[in-house]
Amino acid sequence: MTVQDVLDLIRDKGIKMVDFRIVDVPGRQHHVTVPATHVDEETLRRGLPFDGSSIQGFRGIEESDMVMRPDLDTAFVDPFTKVPTLNLMCDVYEPSGIRYDRDPRFIAQKAEAYLERTGLADKAYFGPELEFFVFDDVRFDTGQNGAFYSVDSEEGIWNSGKSGEANLGYKIRNKSGYFPVAPSDTQQDLRSEIVLALEEAGLPVERHHHEVATAGQAEINFRFDTLTKTADHVLLYKYIVRNVARKYGKVATFMPKPLFGDNGSGMHVHQSLFRGEVPLFYQEGAYASLSETALQYIAGILYHAPAILAFSNASTNSYKRLVPGFEAPVNLVFSQGNRSAAIRVPVAGVTPKAARIEFRTPDSTSNPYLAFAAMLMAGLDGIQKGMDPKALGYGPLDKNIYELSPAEKEGIRSVPGSYAEALAALEADHEFLLAGDVFSEDFIHNWIALKNTTEVNQVAIRPHPYEFHLYFDL
Repeated sequence: MTVQDVLDLIRDKGIKMVDFRIVDVPGRQHHVTVPATHVDEETLRRGLPFDGSSIQGFRGIEESDMVMRPDLDTAFVDPFTKVPTLNLMCDVYEPSGIRYDRDPRFIAQKAEAYLERTGLADKAYFGPELEFFVFDDVRFDTGQNGAFYSVDSEEGIWNSGKSGEANLGYKIRNKSGYFPVAPSDTQQDLRSEIVLALEEAGLPVERHHHEVATAGQAEINFRFDTLTKTADHVLLYKYIVRNVARKYGKVATFMPKPLFGDNGSGMHVHQSLFRGEVPLFYQEGAYASLSETALQYIAGILYHAPAILAFSNASTNSYKRLVPGFEAPVNLVFSQGNRSAAIRVPVAGVTPKAARIEFRTPDSTSNPYLAFAAMLMAGLDGIQKGMDPKALGYGPLDKNIYELSPAEKEGIRSVPGSYAEALAALEADHEFLLAGDVFSEDFIHNWIALKNTTEVNQVAIRPHPYEFHLYFDL
Protein backbone atom coordinates (compact mmCIF):
# COMPACT_ATOMS: atom_id res chain seq x y z
CA MET A 1 0.00 0.00 0.00
CA THR A 2 1.35 3.43 -0.95
CA VAL A 3 1.12 6.70 0.96
CA GLN A 4 -1.55 7.83 -1.50
CA ASP A 5 -3.50 4.61 -0.96
CA VAL A 6 -3.61 5.30 2.79
CA LEU A 7 -4.63 8.94 2.28
CA ASP A 8 -7.36 7.76 -0.11
CA LEU A 9 -8.53 5.20 2.48
CA ILE A 10 -8.72 7.92 5.11
CA ARG A 11 -10.85 10.04 2.79
CA ASP A 12 -13.08 7.24 1.43
CA LYS A 13 -13.86 5.70 4.84
CA GLY A 14 -14.44 9.03 6.56
CA ILE A 15 -11.58 8.35 8.99
CA LYS A 16 -11.32 10.91 11.80
CA MET A 17 -8.37 9.46 13.77
CA VAL A 18 -5.21 7.53 12.85
CA ASP A 19 -3.77 5.19 15.47
CA PHE A 20 -0.02 4.50 15.33
CA ARG A 21 1.04 1.28 17.15
CA ILE A 22 4.28 -0.32 18.28
CA VAL A 23 5.08 -3.52 20.17
CA ASP A 24 7.27 -3.57 23.28
CA VAL A 25 9.86 -6.23 24.09
CA PRO A 26 7.54 -8.58 26.06
CA GLY A 27 4.90 -8.32 23.30
CA ARG A 28 2.29 -5.77 24.39
CA GLN A 29 1.05 -3.13 21.95
CA HIS A 30 1.17 0.61 22.64
CA HIS A 31 -0.43 3.39 20.62
CA VAL A 32 -0.71 7.10 20.00
CA THR A 33 -3.61 8.65 18.09
CA VAL A 34 -3.48 11.61 15.72
CA PRO A 35 -6.45 13.49 14.17
CA ALA A 36 -6.70 12.53 10.51
CA THR A 37 -6.60 16.20 9.55
CA HIS A 38 -2.97 16.26 10.81
CA VAL A 39 -1.90 13.13 8.92
CA ASP A 40 -0.27 13.88 5.59
CA GLU A 41 2.38 12.40 3.33
CA GLU A 42 5.20 13.60 5.59
CA THR A 43 3.59 12.02 8.69
CA LEU A 44 3.24 8.66 6.95
CA ARG A 45 6.81 8.73 5.61
CA ARG A 46 8.66 10.17 8.61
CA GLY A 47 6.50 8.87 11.47
CA LEU A 48 5.97 10.20 14.98
CA PRO A 49 8.33 10.81 17.92
CA PHE A 50 7.75 9.04 21.25
CA ASP A 51 9.37 8.46 24.63
CA GLY A 52 11.24 5.15 24.47
CA SER A 53 12.05 5.17 28.20
CA SER A 54 8.37 4.51 28.96
CA ILE A 55 8.29 1.33 26.83
CA GLN A 56 9.30 -1.84 28.69
CA GLY A 57 12.61 -3.23 27.50
CA PHE A 58 13.58 -0.25 25.32
CA ARG A 59 15.90 2.40 26.80
CA GLY A 60 16.71 4.70 29.69
CA ILE A 61 15.40 8.20 30.26
CA GLU A 62 18.77 9.71 29.29
CA GLU A 63 18.38 8.48 25.66
CA SER A 64 14.63 8.23 25.32
CA ASP A 65 13.84 10.03 22.03
CA MET A 66 12.64 7.54 19.40
CA VAL A 67 10.50 7.49 16.26
CA MET A 68 7.67 5.17 15.17
CA ARG A 69 7.26 4.91 11.41
CA PRO A 70 4.15 3.17 10.01
CA ASP A 71 4.16 0.07 7.83
CA LEU A 72 1.42 1.13 5.42
CA ASP A 73 0.52 -2.45 4.46
CA THR A 74 -0.80 -3.04 8.00
CA ALA A 75 -3.59 -0.46 7.74
CA PHE A 76 -7.04 -1.54 8.93
CA VAL A 77 -10.16 0.26 10.10
CA ASP A 78 -10.73 -0.31 13.82
CA PRO A 79 -14.09 -2.07 14.34
CA PHE A 80 -14.41 -1.05 18.01
CA THR A 81 -13.97 2.72 18.15
CA LYS A 82 -17.00 5.02 18.01
CA VAL A 83 -14.93 7.60 16.16
CA PRO A 84 -13.81 6.19 12.76
CA THR A 85 -10.16 5.21 13.29
CA LEU A 86 -7.48 3.75 11.04
CA ASN A 87 -4.83 1.60 12.76
CA LEU A 88 -1.22 1.29 11.54
CA MET A 89 1.54 -0.97 12.89
CA CYS A 90 4.89 0.82 13.12
CA ASP A 91 8.61 0.08 13.04
CA VAL A 92 10.86 1.76 15.60
CA TYR A 93 13.76 4.01 14.59
CA GLU A 94 16.55 5.94 16.27
CA PRO A 95 16.32 9.75 15.85
CA SER A 96 19.22 9.40 13.37
CA GLY A 97 16.97 7.35 11.06
CA ILE A 98 18.48 3.90 11.62
CA ARG A 99 16.38 0.98 12.86
CA TYR A 100 16.29 0.34 16.60
CA ASP A 101 17.99 -2.96 17.43
CA ARG A 102 15.58 -3.89 20.25
CA ASP A 103 12.44 -3.44 18.16
CA PRO A 104 10.96 -6.98 18.05
CA ARG A 105 9.51 -6.33 14.60
CA PHE A 106 13.00 -5.49 13.31
CA ILE A 107 14.32 -8.81 14.64
CA ALA A 108 11.59 -10.68 12.77
CA GLN A 109 12.39 -8.79 9.57
CA LYS A 110 16.12 -9.51 9.99
CA ALA A 111 15.34 -13.23 10.36
CA GLU A 112 13.47 -13.20 7.05
CA ALA A 113 16.30 -11.32 5.35
CA TYR A 114 18.85 -13.78 6.75
CA LEU A 115 16.82 -16.70 5.39
CA GLU A 116 17.07 -15.26 1.89
CA ARG A 117 20.81 -14.62 2.24
CA THR A 118 21.47 -18.25 3.17
CA GLY A 119 20.06 -19.40 -0.17
CA LEU A 120 18.33 -22.30 1.62
CA ALA A 121 14.88 -20.84 0.99
CA ASP A 122 13.30 -17.48 0.34
CA LYS A 123 10.08 -17.77 2.33
CA ALA A 124 9.27 -19.16 5.78
CA TYR A 125 5.57 -19.63 6.45
CA PHE A 126 4.12 -19.69 9.95
CA GLY A 127 0.62 -20.73 10.98
CA PRO A 128 -0.03 -20.39 14.74
CA GLU A 129 -3.09 -21.85 16.42
CA LEU A 130 -3.91 -19.66 19.42
CA GLU A 131 -6.05 -21.07 22.21
CA PHE A 132 -7.68 -18.82 24.80
CA PHE A 133 -10.30 -18.69 27.56
CA VAL A 134 -13.33 -16.42 27.66
CA PHE A 135 -14.48 -15.91 31.25
CA ASP A 136 -17.49 -14.11 32.70
CA ASP A 137 -15.53 -12.70 35.62
CA VAL A 138 -11.90 -12.38 36.71
CA ARG A 139 -10.55 -11.02 39.99
CA PHE A 140 -7.00 -11.02 41.36
CA ASP A 141 -4.85 -9.09 43.76
CA THR A 142 -1.51 -9.39 45.47
CA GLY A 143 -0.22 -7.44 48.44
CA GLN A 144 1.91 -7.63 51.56
CA ASN A 145 -0.59 -9.61 53.60
CA GLY A 146 -2.61 -11.48 51.00
CA ALA A 147 -2.96 -12.73 47.44
CA PHE A 148 -5.74 -14.36 45.45
CA TYR A 149 -7.19 -14.96 42.00
CA SER A 150 -10.66 -16.04 40.97
CA VAL A 151 -12.16 -16.68 37.54
CA ASP A 152 -15.69 -17.72 36.69
CA SER A 153 -17.62 -18.94 33.68
CA GLU A 154 -21.21 -20.01 33.18
CA GLU A 155 -19.77 -23.09 31.44
CA GLY A 156 -17.46 -24.00 34.35
CA ILE A 157 -18.01 -27.45 35.80
CA TRP A 158 -17.67 -25.95 39.30
CA ASN A 159 -21.02 -24.20 38.66
CA SER A 160 -22.96 -27.46 38.20
CA GLY A 161 -24.31 -27.14 41.75
CA LYS A 162 -24.63 -23.37 41.88
CA SER A 163 -27.77 -22.09 43.59
CA GLY A 164 -29.40 -18.71 44.04
CA GLU A 165 -30.58 -18.43 40.45
CA ALA A 166 -31.86 -20.76 37.75
CA ASN A 167 -29.20 -23.37 36.95
CA LEU A 168 -29.82 -24.76 33.47
CA GLY A 169 -27.10 -27.42 33.58
CA TYR A 170 -25.02 -28.43 30.56
CA LYS A 171 -21.77 -27.47 32.25
CA ILE A 172 -18.66 -28.72 30.44
CA ARG A 173 -16.69 -31.31 32.37
CA ASN A 174 -12.91 -31.10 32.66
CA LYS A 175 -11.22 -32.21 29.43
CA SER A 176 -14.63 -32.56 27.73
CA GLY A 177 -14.85 -29.29 25.82
CA TYR A 178 -13.78 -30.62 22.39
CA PHE A 179 -16.24 -29.77 20.92
CA PRO A 180 -19.88 -30.17 22.06
CA VAL A 181 -22.74 -28.24 20.46
CA ALA A 182 -25.05 -25.81 22.24
CA PRO A 183 -26.34 -25.51 24.89
CA SER A 184 -23.05 -26.82 26.36
CA ASP A 185 -21.11 -24.50 24.03
CA THR A 186 -22.41 -21.06 25.01
CA GLN A 187 -19.98 -19.02 22.91
CA GLN A 188 -20.82 -19.89 19.31
CA ASP A 189 -22.07 -16.40 18.44
CA LEU A 190 -19.18 -14.71 20.25
CA ARG A 191 -16.60 -16.72 18.29
CA SER A 192 -18.49 -16.15 15.03
CA GLU A 193 -18.45 -12.40 15.64
CA ILE A 194 -14.70 -12.58 16.30
CA VAL A 195 -14.31 -14.37 12.95
CA LEU A 196 -16.28 -11.69 11.10
CA ALA A 197 -14.20 -8.94 12.71
CA LEU A 198 -10.94 -10.73 11.83
CA GLU A 199 -11.99 -11.16 8.22
CA GLU A 200 -13.15 -7.55 8.00
CA ALA A 201 -9.65 -6.56 9.19
CA GLY A 202 -8.13 -8.62 6.36
CA LEU A 203 -7.26 -11.81 8.23
CA PRO A 204 -8.68 -14.97 6.54
CA VAL A 205 -10.10 -17.45 9.06
CA GLU A 206 -10.31 -21.19 8.43
CA ARG A 207 -12.42 -22.43 11.39
CA HIS A 208 -13.45 -21.88 14.99
CA HIS A 209 -14.50 -24.24 17.78
CA HIS A 210 -14.65 -24.83 21.51
CA GLU A 211 -11.45 -26.30 22.94
CA VAL A 212 -10.84 -29.16 25.37
CA ALA A 213 -11.05 -27.38 28.73
CA THR A 214 -14.13 -26.36 30.64
CA ALA A 215 -15.11 -22.71 31.15
CA GLY A 216 -15.04 -21.24 27.68
CA GLN A 217 -11.77 -22.37 26.14
CA ALA A 218 -11.71 -21.60 22.42
CA GLU A 219 -9.63 -21.77 19.27
CA ILE A 220 -9.96 -19.76 16.07
CA ASN A 221 -7.55 -20.64 13.26
CA PHE A 222 -6.40 -18.06 10.71
CA ARG A 223 -4.47 -18.66 7.52
CA PHE A 224 -0.69 -18.93 7.54
CA ASP A 225 1.60 -16.24 6.10
CA THR A 226 5.24 -15.16 6.13
CA LEU A 227 7.01 -14.62 9.45
CA THR A 228 6.58 -10.88 10.15
CA LYS A 229 3.11 -10.74 8.65
CA THR A 230 2.00 -13.65 10.81
CA ALA A 231 3.40 -11.99 13.94
CA ASP A 232 1.44 -8.85 12.98
CA HIS A 233 -1.64 -11.04 12.61
CA VAL A 234 -1.15 -12.52 16.10
CA LEU A 235 -1.30 -9.03 17.63
CA LEU A 236 -4.33 -8.16 15.52
CA TYR A 237 -5.98 -11.45 16.53
CA LYS A 238 -5.43 -10.81 20.24
CA TYR A 239 -6.77 -7.25 19.92
CA ILE A 240 -9.95 -8.39 18.20
CA VAL A 241 -10.57 -11.39 20.48
CA ARG A 242 -10.21 -9.28 23.61
CA ASN A 243 -12.43 -6.48 22.39
CA VAL A 244 -15.24 -8.67 21.04
CA ALA A 245 -15.25 -10.50 24.39
CA ARG A 246 -15.47 -7.11 26.16
CA LYS A 247 -18.40 -6.18 23.90
CA TYR A 248 -20.21 -9.32 25.16
CA GLY A 249 -19.49 -8.38 28.78
CA LYS A 250 -16.85 -11.10 29.07
CA VAL A 251 -13.05 -11.18 29.34
CA ALA A 252 -10.60 -13.11 27.16
CA THR A 253 -7.16 -14.27 28.29
CA PHE A 254 -4.31 -15.98 26.48
CA MET A 255 -2.68 -16.92 29.80
CA PRO A 256 -1.43 -20.51 29.38
CA LYS A 257 -2.75 -21.96 32.65
CA PRO A 258 -5.51 -19.92 34.31
CA LEU A 259 -7.28 -23.07 35.62
CA PHE A 260 -5.91 -25.82 37.85
CA GLY A 261 -6.77 -29.39 36.89
CA ASP A 262 -7.69 -28.89 33.22
CA ASN A 263 -5.95 -28.27 29.91
CA GLY A 264 -4.08 -25.03 29.37
CA SER A 265 -3.91 -22.82 26.29
CA GLY A 266 -1.09 -23.20 23.80
CA MET A 267 -0.05 -21.70 20.49
CA HIS A 268 0.85 -24.58 18.19
CA VAL A 269 3.01 -23.19 15.38
CA HIS A 270 2.93 -24.76 11.90
CA GLN A 271 6.03 -24.02 9.81
CA SER A 272 7.32 -24.64 6.29
CA LEU A 273 9.98 -23.36 3.90
CA PHE A 274 9.59 -22.51 0.21
CA ARG A 275 11.94 -21.53 -2.59
CA GLY A 276 9.76 -19.62 -5.01
CA GLU A 277 6.73 -21.86 -5.47
CA VAL A 278 8.64 -25.02 -4.55
CA PRO A 279 7.84 -26.53 -1.12
CA LEU A 280 11.01 -27.73 0.60
CA PHE A 281 9.52 -29.95 3.31
CA TYR A 282 7.88 -32.57 1.05
CA GLN A 283 9.31 -35.84 -0.21
CA GLU A 284 6.96 -38.44 -1.60
CA GLY A 285 7.34 -41.90 -0.09
CA ALA A 286 9.45 -40.75 2.88
CA TYR A 287 8.40 -40.99 6.53
CA ALA A 288 5.43 -38.63 6.95
CA SER A 289 6.33 -37.33 3.45
CA LEU A 290 9.16 -35.32 5.02
CA SER A 291 12.20 -34.21 3.03
CA GLU A 292 15.72 -34.30 4.43
CA THR A 293 15.52 -30.51 4.74
CA ALA A 294 12.42 -30.83 6.91
CA LEU A 295 14.08 -33.45 9.12
CA GLN A 296 17.12 -31.23 9.62
CA TYR A 297 14.86 -28.27 10.43
CA ILE A 298 13.05 -30.42 13.02
CA ALA A 299 16.38 -31.47 14.53
CA GLY A 300 17.45 -27.84 14.87
CA ILE A 301 14.28 -26.89 16.73
CA LEU A 302 14.40 -29.87 19.08
CA TYR A 303 18.14 -29.43 19.74
CA HIS A 304 17.72 -25.75 20.64
CA ALA A 305 14.24 -26.14 22.18
CA PRO A 306 15.23 -25.31 25.79
CA ALA A 307 16.64 -21.97 24.60
CA ILE A 308 13.74 -21.32 22.19
CA LEU A 309 11.31 -21.70 25.07
CA ALA A 310 12.80 -18.59 26.70
CA PHE A 311 11.02 -16.74 23.86
CA SER A 312 8.16 -19.09 22.89
CA ASN A 313 6.97 -19.85 26.44
CA ALA A 314 7.85 -16.54 27.99
CA SER A 315 6.19 -16.57 31.39
CA THR A 316 6.35 -18.36 34.72
CA ASN A 317 2.77 -19.47 34.09
CA SER A 318 3.84 -21.22 30.86
CA TYR A 319 5.50 -24.00 32.83
CA LYS A 320 2.31 -24.77 34.77
CA ARG A 321 0.88 -25.80 31.39
CA LEU A 322 3.97 -27.82 30.44
CA VAL A 323 3.32 -30.70 32.83
CA PRO A 324 2.39 -34.31 31.95
CA GLY A 325 -1.28 -35.27 31.85
CA PHE A 326 -2.97 -32.31 30.13
CA GLU A 327 -1.99 -32.88 26.47
CA ALA A 328 1.07 -30.74 27.12
CA PRO A 329 3.86 -31.39 24.58
CA VAL A 330 6.76 -31.74 27.01
CA ASN A 331 8.68 -34.49 25.18
CA LEU A 332 11.37 -33.34 22.74
CA VAL A 333 10.63 -35.82 19.96
CA PHE A 334 8.80 -35.70 16.63
CA SER A 335 6.13 -37.98 15.22
CA GLN A 336 3.52 -38.12 12.49
CA GLY A 337 0.02 -37.22 13.63
CA ASN A 338 0.99 -37.62 17.30
CA ARG A 339 -0.12 -34.86 19.64
CA SER A 340 1.97 -36.14 22.54
CA ALA A 341 5.20 -35.14 20.75
CA ALA A 342 6.70 -31.64 20.85
CA ILE A 343 6.73 -31.67 17.04
CA ARG A 344 3.80 -33.25 15.23
CA VAL A 345 3.89 -33.82 11.49
CA PRO A 346 0.35 -33.43 10.10
CA VAL A 347 -0.43 -36.26 7.69
CA ALA A 348 -4.16 -35.90 6.98
CA GLY A 349 -4.79 -34.56 3.49
CA VAL A 350 -1.19 -33.42 3.00
CA THR A 351 -0.14 -32.22 -0.45
CA PRO A 352 3.38 -31.05 -1.37
CA LYS A 353 2.50 -27.43 -0.67
CA ALA A 354 0.76 -28.32 2.59
CA ALA A 355 3.72 -30.30 3.96
CA ARG A 356 4.72 -28.74 7.25
CA ILE A 357 5.75 -29.35 10.83
CA GLU A 358 3.83 -28.29 13.95
CA PHE A 359 5.79 -27.19 17.02
CA ARG A 360 3.22 -27.73 19.78
CA THR A 361 5.07 -26.44 22.84
CA PRO A 362 4.75 -22.61 22.44
CA ASP A 363 2.05 -20.43 24.00
CA SER A 364 0.69 -16.94 23.55
CA THR A 365 2.66 -15.25 26.34
CA SER A 366 5.41 -15.15 23.73
CA ASN A 367 6.22 -12.09 21.68
CA PRO A 368 5.44 -13.63 18.26
CA TYR A 369 8.13 -11.64 16.43
CA LEU A 370 10.80 -13.05 18.72
CA ALA A 371 9.38 -16.56 19.06
CA PHE A 372 8.96 -17.11 15.31
CA ALA A 373 12.40 -15.64 14.61
CA ALA A 374 13.99 -17.95 17.20
CA MET A 375 12.24 -21.01 15.73
CA LEU A 376 13.39 -20.11 12.22
CA MET A 377 16.98 -19.55 13.34
CA ALA A 378 17.03 -22.90 15.15
CA GLY A 379 15.60 -24.69 12.12
CA LEU A 380 18.11 -23.08 9.79
CA ASP A 381 20.93 -24.04 12.14
CA GLY A 382 19.75 -27.62 11.90
CA ILE A 383 19.82 -27.48 8.09
CA GLN A 384 23.20 -25.76 7.90
CA LYS A 385 24.78 -28.31 10.26
CA GLY A 386 23.06 -31.29 8.67
CA MET A 387 21.51 -32.38 11.98
CA ASP A 388 19.81 -35.78 11.93
CA PRO A 389 16.88 -36.02 14.38
CA LYS A 390 17.08 -39.82 14.40
CA ALA A 391 20.78 -39.86 15.27
CA LEU A 392 20.16 -37.28 18.01
CA GLY A 393 17.46 -39.42 19.60
CA TYR A 394 14.49 -37.25 18.67
CA GLY A 395 12.41 -40.01 17.05
CA PRO A 396 10.28 -40.54 15.20
CA LEU A 397 8.30 -41.94 18.10
CA ASP A 398 4.86 -43.09 16.98
CA LYS A 399 3.50 -44.02 20.40
CA ASN A 400 1.42 -42.28 23.03
CA ILE A 401 4.35 -40.93 25.02
CA TYR A 402 2.15 -40.21 28.03
CA GLU A 403 1.57 -43.96 28.44
CA LEU A 404 5.20 -45.09 28.17
CA SER A 405 6.85 -46.69 31.17
CA PRO A 406 9.73 -44.90 32.91
CA ALA A 407 12.13 -47.34 31.24
CA GLU A 408 10.66 -46.59 27.79
CA LYS A 409 10.91 -42.85 28.44
CA GLU A 410 14.57 -43.09 29.38
CA GLY A 411 16.64 -41.03 26.98
CA ILE A 412 13.74 -38.78 25.89
CA ARG A 413 14.62 -35.16 26.63
CA SER A 414 11.97 -32.95 28.20
CA VAL A 415 11.36 -29.22 28.06
CA PRO A 416 12.65 -27.05 30.93
CA GLY A 417 10.64 -27.39 34.13
CA SER A 418 10.50 -23.65 34.84
CA TYR A 419 10.99 -20.32 33.16
CA ALA A 420 14.20 -19.82 35.14
CA GLU A 421 15.56 -23.02 33.55
CA ALA A 422 14.56 -21.83 30.06
CA LEU A 423 16.31 -18.48 30.56
CA ALA A 424 19.41 -20.29 31.79
CA ALA A 425 19.26 -22.47 28.66
CA LEU A 426 19.13 -19.35 26.50
CA GLU A 427 22.13 -17.92 28.35
CA ALA A 428 24.07 -21.11 27.59
CA ASP A 429 22.84 -21.67 24.02
CA HIS A 430 22.23 -18.59 21.86
CA GLU A 431 25.02 -18.62 19.29
CA PHE A 432 22.56 -19.83 16.64
CA LEU A 433 20.46 -16.69 17.21
CA LEU A 434 23.40 -14.37 16.48
CA ALA A 435 23.88 -15.63 12.91
CA GLY A 436 23.34 -12.84 10.39
CA ASP A 437 23.06 -10.33 13.27
CA VAL A 438 19.40 -11.32 13.64
CA PHE A 439 19.53 -11.23 17.43
CA SER A 440 22.30 -9.41 19.27
CA GLU A 441 24.14 -10.18 22.49
CA ASP A 442 22.71 -6.93 23.86
CA PHE A 443 19.14 -7.95 23.11
CA ILE A 444 19.52 -11.46 24.55
CA HIS A 445 21.15 -10.26 27.76
CA ASN A 446 18.55 -7.49 28.07
CA TRP A 447 15.77 -10.08 27.61
CA ILE A 448 17.17 -12.43 30.25
CA ALA A 449 17.71 -9.62 32.76
CA LEU A 450 14.26 -8.13 32.10
CA LYS A 451 12.46 -11.44 32.53
CA ASN A 452 14.41 -12.50 35.60
CA THR A 453 14.04 -9.13 37.31
CA THR A 454 10.40 -8.35 36.55
CA GLU A 455 8.88 -11.85 36.48
CA VAL A 456 10.89 -14.86 37.70
CA ASN A 457 12.32 -13.22 40.81
CA GLN A 458 9.09 -11.42 41.66
CA VAL A 459 7.06 -14.63 41.59
CA ALA A 460 9.73 -16.55 43.52
CA ILE A 461 9.85 -14.19 46.52
CA ARG A 462 6.09 -14.05 47.14
CA PRO A 463 4.21 -16.48 49.41
CA HIS A 464 1.77 -18.69 47.49
CA PRO A 465 -1.71 -19.49 48.88
CA TYR A 466 -1.01 -23.22 48.55
CA GLU A 467 2.00 -22.81 50.80
CA PHE A 468 -0.40 -21.88 53.61
CA HIS A 469 -2.29 -25.12 52.93
CA LEU A 470 0.97 -27.07 53.13
CA TYR A 471 2.91 -25.37 55.88
CA PHE A 472 0.84 -23.11 58.11
CA ASP A 473 0.49 -25.68 60.91
CA LEU A 474 4.03 -27.04 60.84
